[in-house]
Amino acid sequence: MTSTNEITIPGGRLHYEVRGDGPLLLAMGSPMAADAFAPLADALASRFTVVTHDPRGISRSPLDDPDEDSSPEKRAEDVITLLDHLGAETADVFGSSGGAMTTLALAARHPGRIRTVVAHEPPALTLLPDAAERHAEVDDIVKAFETDGLEAAWTKFLGTSGFEEDEAGPPPSDSPEQDQEDGRRFFVHELRTTTRYTPELDALRDGPFRVVVGLGADSHGLLTKRTCAALAGELGVEVVEFPGDHGGFIWDPEGFAKLLGDILL
Repeated sequence: MTSTNEITIPGGRLHYEVRGDGPLLLAMGSPMAADAFAPLADALASRFTVVTHDPRGISRSPLDDPDEDSSPEKRAEDVITLLDHLGAETADVFGSSGGAMTTLALAARHPGRIRTVVAHEPPALTLLPDAAERHAEVDDIVKAFETDGLEAAWTKFLGTSGFEEDEAGPPPSDSPEQDQEDGRRFFVHELRTTTRYTPELDALRDGPFRVVVGLGADSHGLLTKRTCAALAGELGVEVVEFPGDHGGFIWDPEGFAKLLGDILL
């Protein structure tokens, strides 16, 4: 059974969903909304109370100012607002892609609220020796959106990320208009701030929580293989291999949930 709710956050509202019973686990993406995590949450619900949400400005979490930039820090504060609303002192957190950057900011800013952070394929470009070149690629992707539209931006994004030419972008929703708006949010107001966020390495090393860096078994041709290796190296941990690729939790939720649950319990 899934309960659907909404809370007020600074400058907007946050849609969230709750499934299952057991220790509290928050699963999140960016720009991926709660729907992308529903199969994973269902697979975990027998072992955890799983909370998913639409990040600020995406899908059912509207902002008062739709042109406000999103960042890992802002999204982390939204998660704290959600934890407070739930009356939860601590939680485990799983984040994928931009959501992984959110979890890293969350742990660094609020170390006492996190038990384990699982950062799955974080695009931590600032940790790479060629960060300037990678940031220039991000700028080109944003420019492609502004000049040629959403499809051109996704094509360039997927190409620079290391995906094959025939691989598509995120699964479409039931609303093309919402997909267009979420795409605009991502390329104009999220991509730069997310990939330019520098994880607070000392805080992540010294915090009272555990950090797990995850990479998809089929992601070895992706740029995130390099960012995962860089982050894990800085933190002195091994990269944990998860089923599938960057979206492994979508395509193999049962296998993904089994490994994630075993890590957390």
